[in-house]
Amino acid sequence: MVRFICMAALLTAGSLEAQQPSTHATAPIPPALLTAKKVFVSNAGSDHGLFPHPFSGDPDRAYNEFWMDLQSMGRYELVTDPASADLVFELRLQAPNGPANADKTKGASDPLPMFRLAIYDRRSHYVLWALTESIESANLQKTHDHNFDIALSTLVDDVKRLTAPAAPAGHP
Repeated sequence: MVRFICMAALLTAGSLEAQQPSTHATAPIPPALLTAKKVFVSNAGSDHGLFPHPFSGDPDRAYNEFWMDLQSMGRYELVTDPASADLVFELRLQAPNGPANADKTKGASDPLPMFRLAIYDRRSHYVLWALTESIESANLQKTHDHNFDIALSTLVDDVKRLTAPAAPAGHP
């Protein structure tokens, strides 16, 4: 009898769960991200020790490539003075250390490079959004550079998705 009651309770709970509407709400995206026309790209630099190895070029490589990618996107007018911008895109290449590795062998304590893009409202100076993209590890510099380019391209794609106008209801 107890077994029957437990089974009935489980079945009832399962059917109630199935009847509940989904409660996954989407938080709003700040309107300034969708309406901005002018962007200033700020070069927040890169952590020490990333150039010329593992990445070729110099510490301005990420800034230069990101700026060109945004320009080719055609979404924003890129301005050279932050006072005339709607948004400030602050790009930084950072390599935070992973958890401590007691035996000092290659592993978790090696730098984990990533791009961090903070998007500021120029007028209020508040961060409206922040995005990060990790750069996959590699053994060869050519592969490091390839992974650098992929991560930066993915970051630009993240900006495109974030700032794209919402599709009308009922359209994919």
